[in-house]
Amino acid sequence: MLIKRNLSRFLLILIVGIFVLFQIIDILLPALFHSINIMSYITLFVSFAAVGFLIYIFKEFDKKAEEITRNQQKMKNIFDTLDVAIWSHDLKTDTLLITPGIEKLYGYKLENFYEDTNLWKEVIYPEDLYVLEDRAKKLAIGETVTSQYRIIRPDGEVRWIQDRGIPTYDQKGDFVDFNSVLFDITDRKESEGLYQSLVEMSPDIIAVVYDGKIEYINEAGYKLIGAESLEQVIGQSAKNFVPSQITNLIKNKVFSSDKMENERYRFEFQVKRIDGESIDVEMAARSILYEGRFAVQVVGRDITQRKKSEQTIKFMAYYDALTGLPNRNQFRNHLNKVLHQQLNKMHAVMFLDLDRFKIINDTKGHSVGDIILRKVAGRLEKAVQNEGLVSRQGGDEFIIILEDVDKENASQVAKRILYEFSNPFEVNNEEFYVTPSIGISIYPTDGSDEETLIKNADTAMYQAKDCGKNNYQFYSIISGGISTWKMKLENWLRRAMEHNQMTLHYQPQLDLGTGKIVGVEALIRWNHPEYGYIAPSEFIPLAEETGLIIPLGKWILREACERRKAWKDAGFSDFPIAVNISVRQFQDEHIIQFISGMLEEVGLEANYLELEINESLMQNLENSTIILNQLKSLGVLLTVDDFGTGYSSLSYLKHLPIDKIKIDKSFVDDIIYHSNQGMMVKTIIDMGMNLKFTVIAEGIETEEQVKFLTRNACQIGQGYYYSKPLTAEKLEEFLVKGNNPMV
Repeated sequence: MLIKRNLSRFLLILIVGIFVLFQIIDILLPALFHSINIMSYITLFVSFAAVGFLIYIFKEFDKKAEEITRNQQKMKNIFDTLDVAIWSHDLKTDTLLITPGIEKLYGYKLENFYEDTNLWKEVIYPEDLYVLEDRAKKLAIGETVTSQYRIIRPDGEVRWIQDRGIPTYDQKGDFVDFNSVLFDITDRKESEGLYQSLVEMSPDIIAVVYDGKIEYINEAGYKLIGAESLEQVIGQSAKNFVPSQITNLIKNKVFSSDKMENERYRFEFQVKRIDGESIDVEMAARSILYEGRFAVQVVGRDITQRKKSEQTIKFMAYYDALTGLPNRNQFRNHLNKVLHQQLNKMHAVMFLDLDRFKIINDTKGHSVGDIILRKVAGRLEKAVQNEGLVSRQGGDEFIIILEDVDKENASQVAKRILYEFSNPFEVNNEEFYVTPSIGISIYPTDGSDEETLIKNADTAMYQAKDCGKNNYQFYSIISGGISTWKMKLENWLRRAMEHNQMTLHYQPQLDLGTGKIVGVEALIRWNHPEYGYIAPSEFIPLAEETGLIIPLGKWILREACERRKAWKDAGFSDFPIAVNISVRQFQDEHIIQFISGMLEEVGLEANYLELEINESLMQNLENSTIILNQLKSLGVLLTVDDFGTGYSSLSYLKHLPIDKIKIDKSFVDDIIYHSNQGMMVKTIIDMGMNLKFTVIAEGIETEEQVKFLTRNACQIGQGYYYSKPLTAEKLEEFLVKGNNPMV
């Protein structure tokens, strides 16, 4: 239009100029041959002035033309810089104008589009041709329409184009002009596509909530809440799935005025699924701009299984897995609480040990013994009723706290317990008579703290045994701290070490899949020349209490390593030997030097020695971590023994140099004898695998247990099903014969 307007001005000036020129000629010609009057001079002057004015006009026109040219060049430079093209079509004059930028967008030359005005359609990606139909409908009714489609360039590259078409209609309703602005949006679309893929393929929940309603949620999110499709969730109130107090808390935190930019907040809460079930989720939330509005973006994951595992671990930390009674930790916590909150009242602590139980356990097996222990727990709770708390300390020992009682009340409860045990226990159609020996200490006369009260009740229990068993005794200060039995046992233990009465037996550990022997555990045995067999559960605690465990533990380590060296020399060189290490041994500041020096003296590589430690070591994590890392640097293998009977924080355990975890026998027994059908075993196996530990199950006695453990990916097992603990000579026979049980 500007060019047309300037051209018109130029023609007008040209006509005026020609007219003036003729006027000059008309005046000058006569002047050459005739005299000139005054009017002729005036006319001549005006003509020259007109010519001067015309020259001035021509100069101004040139300036304007140059300015227009410069501006056009600037516009061209801008369009060349941007990935933009303009398509302008005057339908009245059928004049088409296309900016050169279209070459950069489409890869075709500019003249190609003038020669074929449908070229822009012909190169559209086939799957995007549907866009043209919607575009044509909107343009036909005068709407401005923005379309996005892909094109195929001559070199085969696929690019994304955003096309904004602007139609113009005159007053009659005729389509008179069309303009279109085209952008290359490939980078943006690819970024959006990548982001969308990451969001949609993410196993985590990703959602956007605006004004309390779910605006967007990915597939993992809507499946997590039990929806079958996106449509079931979009537009729904977030409060249909999340408690209102949580939604309000998230909203207040995310949109608080004092929050930092891009600050994220973390929450743990329960989400209600469409089917009514609840799941635990861990979620992070932050504010974002979504379609021009401030909304809340949440990213979360299902932590239901993690929560269940934590609950299982917490249960194992405070409850006995076999009987369901509170364990040692829970009892001590409860007793301390009672002593601190009820200072001015009397309380009784009862320490109970089962008579003859070890005989039944050794002759009939642990499975029968465990059934009896469960029945014992039931009878104790029945006798105590609501007057106190019954707990299992381990083995066949139980402790009871009776609150706000005197000696007479404690005696009545003790008599009820003895009465409950007057009837036999029936297991597998057999009757077993088990009686209790009960020791009782009274607060505050027999002690003012939990340690003293338990120790004195234990002493009184041994007094009950000395009095013929199946009775109860109150603690007597005359008896002194240690019972006669304990004194005898300690003296015998010292002599046993001096006279080499101790021996080691060895129980093989087998790969549950192949049956191959992959390890051996060394177990101490004591056969007293007069008293006979004394169980480790009876003398090991005393050895720890008296400090004798230090020399005894060193003897066990050396004996086991010397035996393993002999087997290695005999050709059995593909498995380690496992030795239990007590907490007291760990407290020995010379343990690292001893193990290192002993291995060197014996001539055994460190990787043939496996140390089994108890979870109670985690109570002094800092010191234990140092020692464990030092042992690991020697090359020794490390196993957590009786896993699940204590409390191991997974957040710490996964950072320790642990190779294996061993499932306690009480959990393995649950596979057959407990209503949870081995769920705790499965949980421990899963946790072990997640933490990349090798998992060992001990106390295997039946084929059913083997099948369950194998089905749930437990790698190693040991127990009477394969072999009882054997002497060194018998184990050598076992090694030669392979996996044939020798019971």
